[in-house]
Amino acid sequence: MSKEKNLEFENAVKSMMFYVGEDPTREGLLKTPQRVRKAHEFIFGGYKENAQEILESAMFTSSNDEMVLLKDIEFYSTCEHHLLPIIGRVHVAYIPDGKVVGLSKIPRVVDVFARRMQIQEQLTEQIADAIMDSIKPKGVAVVVQARHMCMEMRGVEKINSTTTSSALRGLFKKDEKTRSEFFSLINSPTGTRY
Repeated sequence: MSKEKNLEFENAVKSMMFYVGEDPTREGLLKTPQRVRKAHEFIFGGYKENAQEILESAMFTSSNDEMVLLKDIEFYSTCEHHLLPIIGRVHVAYIPDGKVVGLSKIPRVVDVFARRMQIQEQLTEQIADAIMDSIKPKGVAVVVQARHMCMEMRGVEKINSTTTSSALRGLFKKDEKTRSEFFSLINSPTGTRY
């Protein structure tokens, strides 16, 4: 970003601090606008990344046609309505159709969409669609389970409530047995960790 844009952002942070009753010139807050700008550049880094490019950078031919599941992918995001954190886990499965993707690419795709201003429902759909469009598997299933600080820190103040959303594509939507296997796997105890 340009120096002018950086300064504009930092001045907005100073205005916000003043608005809530703080003194932006006190010692502990002098560098806060710069720190907040740098934090936001990281937190919203998903706008600068392309999920399709990430997935296509590590696709490999494979004869595997059984479910591939990545469970408990931790993420954080930001509620687009209140700019407060969303914290949770994502479970992603796909059934290959001639191609598999490097396992680390799926959590990176989760981060691409999570590191934007979001609503959980849209985040779930974006992950599923990116995988379906890039890898072209026989099916994709995504479940997101998250806590929303806009419900816990303000508003109804319901601590520990969890929101679950899902997006099913291909065989996961059409075939009851495949769908049941997926939900059984994500709901089973994790077992031994290696």
